[in-house]
Amino acid sequence: MFLKKVDERIRVIFLIIILLFIFIVARVIYIQLFEYNKLTTLANDLWSRNLPLAADRGLILDRNGVVLADNITTTSLVLIPSQIKNKEEVSKNLAEILGVTKEEMDKHVYKETSIERVHPEGRGLSYEIADKIDSYKYDGVYLVKESKRYYPYGEMLSHVLGYVGIDNQGLSGIELQYDDYLTGEDGAIKYFSDAKGNSLKLSDIYVAPQQGMNIELTIDYNIQLSLERELDNVVSMFSPDMALAVVMDPNTGEILAMSSRPTYDSNHYQDYSLETINRNLPIWASYEPGSTFKIITTAAAVEENIVDLEKDTFFDTGSVTINGARIGCWKAGGHGHQTFLQVLENSCNPGFVKLGLMLGKETLFSYLDLFGFGEKTGIDLNGEGKGIIFPLDQVSDLELATTAFGQGVSVTPIHLVVF
Repeated sequence: MFLKKVDERIRVIFLIIILLFIFIVARVIYIQLFEYNKLTTLANDLWSRNLPLAADRGLILDRNGVVLADNITTTSLVLIPSQIKNKEEVSKNLAEILGVTKEEMDKHVYKETSIERVHPEGRGLSYEIADKIDSYKYDGVYLVKESKRYYPYGEMLSHVLGYVGIDNQGLSGIELQYDDYLTGEDGAIKYFSDAKGNSLKLSDIYVAPQQGMNIELTIDYNIQLSLERELDNVVSMFSPDMALAVVMDPNTGEILAMSSRPTYDSNHYQDYSLETINRNLPIWASYEPGSTFKIITTAAAVEENIVDLEKDTFFDTGSVTINGARIGCWKAGGHGHQTFLQVLENSCNPGFVKLGLMLGKETLFSYLDLFGFGEKTGIDLNGEGKGIIFPLDQVSDLELATTAFGQGVSVTPIHLVVF
């Protein structure tokens, strides 16, 4: 009886072992067939490490291929804390070389992370500093290539080109507007290490960085150079608070040159006030267009057949009164009898008041809408203003009269050039 019970127990144990074996085999087969990729990915995440290699931004060129925004190669400091053997010594020496406190460097050296980029003091290192760090040959201390934006012509075209931040991201101007195109794809040196950070004897993998796309502007370097020189002359002679200039091809609308004063050097934008670096005056500044606006009123009057410029006449007494407000002509005593073409030639304010009243506010302001005043032009630069046009329900005869010769409204320089 006793032997029979023992025999039954053995059979039960044997059956359990067989079932366990079958389960293990089935589990292994399942993992190999269905979870292999997932587990391989998890394993690689545990073993693999990346030393980043920054990609160059795409170049910014003028219409003839002159490089306006380039790249220079600098070096950055990257640490793998688990590989650093004498953390105290490494932290002390790196702090001295970089000119920071040891406490600040300890935050990087003792940080519990797989890879630590020393930021910002370890970014954009000079060759001298990089050589000092490299001379120690510390384990876990790496110097990696980093690309830094460089503007070879300094202050020239700075508001148009803009600038980039320490992480090579566009923050203003063309650099911001086309950041997605100019930004390249970073590369890396991939290596494998164990849980303690020790490098495994496996082949490193080099993934080359991909440079961003180049951008070609409509700007002509030679015209821009001349414009910059003339603006400098204006500032030198008259010391204005601000100055600006725009050169446009009237046949295509292409901007050939654009600049303003005050200006800044995009290589050292940190040294300037936000007011200086963020105000691209040709697209931001708003001012009364004055007599340059009279061509709009003339175009509307001709298109609506309100007057025949060569046949219809107007007598200028030197002033006109609208809603109790006197509007004078620049010429004392007025121009007397003249055709409306002469009104345009003489830039006669009372004559344009007459044209504005003849057109009426609905018609004149509809033409302002058609010409896009009060809206952005859509130029591919950040910070564009819209100018100010009277709301139609707030336009009396006086606002209509002043608008007709360009006062009481405001426009941006780029809009006035484009229209």
